[in-house]
Amino acid sequence: MDKERFVREGFGRIARRYDLANALLSFGLDRLWRKRTVLALGRRQPVLDLCAGTLALSAEYRRRFGPVVYALDFSLPMLRVGLRKRVDGIRVICGNALELPFRDETFWGVMMAFGLRNLVDIRKGLGEMYRVLKSGGKAVILEFGMPKNPLFAPLYRLYLSRFLPAIGRLLTGDPVAYRYLYDSIMAFPSKEEVLRQMRKVGFCEPSARDLTLGVCVLYEGWKP
Repeated sequence: MDKERFVREGFGRIARRYDLANALLSFGLDRLWRKRTVLALGRRQPVLDLCAGTLALSAEYRRRFGPVVYALDFSLPMLRVGLRKRVDGIRVICGNALELPFRDETFWGVMMAFGLRNLVDIRKGLGEMYRVLKSGGKAVILEFGMPKNPLFAPLYRLYLSRFLPAIGRLLTGDPVAYRYLYDSIMAFPSKEEVLRQMRKVGFCEPSARDLTLGVCVLYEGWKP
């Protein structure tokens, strides 16, 4: 099975319990990470949320800043869950982040949370983000990282590889999706490589900031 189909079907299976699982498995830190992401983007209009899932990041942006958010994801079950809870001011599109259905230079801001590592072609996804940004627009990307602290890193790897799939199975009935989480984090490029790819597609002076000891990384880039 190709990665795109595997990811789509996997998220479809866990969609109903996805938000609960995220909150419990991250010990509630997922809300803080989303807050940091939308604050890094700032008030912009229009804004696009890519790999929007159950619309949690879109809803956080709406709470903070108010403007309408365009939210795109290729998993219809995830979007349906989000639509049952979060609809005001969020315009939902079922589509692929590698082939965005928008004209060049449409948005002043593009944001993405935990979606970049799921893309079949990371560089193409970054290129699409860049393409739909207006000149002077900003992109922010929240993604999992790998802590470097010699005391914390082994404990985090143990949690990801052993405990997280087991807890994920109890919460969603699907251990495969959470085993994939570990595998995808391990296979994801380094911060330096992501920044290099951002520069290659055109982003101006992209930056990367560790959150929670490096459990997450917040990438930022501007379109000149």
